[in-house]
Amino acid sequence: MTTNQPGHTFQVDLRGLVDLLSHHLYSSPRVYLRELMQNAVDAITARRLLDPAAPARITIRTGVDGGITVEDSGVGLTEADVHTFLATIGRSSKRSAAGELDLAAERADFIGQFGIGLLACFVVADEIRVVSRSAKEPNASAVEWRGQSDGTYSIRTLPAGSVAQPGTTVTLTPRADGSEWLEPGNVLQLAKHYGSLLRYEVEVVDRHGDVSRVNDTPPVWERPYRSPAARREALAAYGKAVFDFTPLDTIDLDIPLVGLKGVACVLPTPAHPTRRSGNRVHLKGMLLSDQATELVPEWAFFVACVVDTTGLRPTASREALYADETLAAVRDAIGERVRQWLTELAASDLALLRRFLDVHHLAVKAMARYDDELLALLLPWLPFETTDGTVSLDEFSRAHPVVLVTQTVEEFRQVAPIAAAAGLGVVNGGYVYDRELVHQLPRVRPGTTVTDLDPETVTAHLDSVDPAAELAAAPFLARARAVADRLDTDVALRAFQPVGMPAMLVDNREARHERRRAELSAGADDLWAGILGSLNSSAPRAQLILNHLNPLIRKLSELAATADPQLSETAIEALYGQALLLSRRPLRPSDHALLNRSFLGLLEFAAQAAGTDKEGSR
Repeated sequence: MTTNQPGHTFQVDLRGLVDLLSHHLYSSPRVYLRELMQNAVDAITARRLLDPAAPARITIRTGVDGGITVEDSGVGLTEADVHTFLATIGRSSKRSAAGELDLAAERADFIGQFGIGLLACFVVADEIRVVSRSAKEPNASAVEWRGQSDGTYSIRTLPAGSVAQPGTTVTLTPRADGSEWLEPGNVLQLAKHYGSLLRYEVEVVDRHGDVSRVNDTPPVWERPYRSPAARREALAAYGKAVFDFTPLDTIDLDIPLVGLKGVACVLPTPAHPTRRSGNRVHLKGMLLSDQATELVPEWAFFVACVVDTTGLRPTASREALYADETLAAVRDAIGERVRQWLTELAASDLALLRRFLDVHHLAVKAMARYDDELLALLLPWLPFETTDGTVSLDEFSRAHPVVLVTQTVEEFRQVAPIAAAAGLGVVNGGYVYDRELVHQLPRVRPGTTVTDLDPETVTAHLDSVDPAAELAAAPFLARARAVADRLDTDVALRAFQPVGMPAMLVDNREARHERRRAELSAGADDLWAGILGSLNSSAPRAQLILNHLNPLIRKLSELAATADPQLSETAIEALYGQALLLSRRPLRPSDHALLNRSFLGLLEFAAQAAGTDKEGSR
């Protein structure tokens, strides 16, 4: 038979809990001041629910015996409240339990949600002293609560009249390893950092009586302006003050569903997609996070936002946003507002749009992949590398109804000169997003055909050489093939434009894969070399295509039968090296050695020829 035992109370090691808060829940001890300011704001909010005309002030005094005090004109606490809330970890005075400060049926009026704010002060303080007089019981005496970091506390009722007005004063006595956070300069900086948008007036008073105003309200986006230009200028100045850069432009944000208002500042310089801007999120005026990357879509890495909201949920540490459906909806709404801004630019400010695209075309391309309407809108402005130069897809597709697109930058470099001379329209699809966008062209430009291009497609457009001319060049071609064979390359003779290009190196994807396999096999141990060797394929090798129209190739061909074989081989290696450089293919150590060898070899032959000519002239 099981016997029910009486309930037991959890025992809490306060020192261990403080360590948990400082090293795991909160990112830094500096949050102590945010928690104190937050409690003060919520206390004033609660009092104004009782009396809308009640004063609303928060005063932070520094230099108080090495610590600070935070005074508020809020609702205050009775002795019963002190026992209930200050002595019970995790109990929040904003809870709507009957009889316990049941002043707010709607929690949206309050910032705090978790009831551990005051406890966070033990991260920097050895002692917390709270003196409070309740506004709910006008004749009640003030109460003093003293909490120690070892988990002990004491409560006493103060003499009548010792505290003139309702409200609460919290005094922190610093601990040895937390005193730096209570220094006057740090306190003022932290107060401005967290409280710049708070609705109630917050002041920091130093030991000399000098007063510094913390908040600057209403927010810049809620103020009246004499003109749209003046508003735009004010928002840009605010962006400069917050982010330390002058925005390229500013975008108003207003999402009534979650009470969100603010501004998105467009970065004036390129930003890498993986380095997203830090967005500042204020919750009912209190700074929640200055690194809220989850606020905007991933593709909008070119904006940095400052917003104030009442409807988004914080995490337990109140240093990040809770990931839920509401946050996802807000993220989508901000993304739509950024798209709308781009649409407005295309319709009204083409100069600014061009400046924006010059800086952030990569981000716009990321958006346009999933938005045909946006792609169609920005086609006249988005730059792409093509055989016609850097032009927009709109312009390029009008000139080339059949658009060829490469898969890599290397492929484009190989074929661009020849394709341009042959009148083929080729787009470099090797850059991020470009190939995807080119393939979307037929959807937004009916009548346009898009086809992937392989270098072999271009070689098919090269003219064949007359059989008699190829026969005459047979000795040169035989020597060239012997040299190229050592380089795992085939040789072909063709006629193509431009005439000034003596040779072109073309290798398709299979050839590149085979070359990479061979490189890995050469550097692997016996086991892996055997495995890689078993994967050997009959993929075609790269091709060195010699241009029969080029005067140098004709000259080498004519002299092949009589010239020094070593000179011919060195010249062929030099042609291969030049074609290799033009292809922009990554150079291997053997390629560097070949380029060096052929260059020095040609210099040596030139020096010998000059010496022979000098002797012959004597």
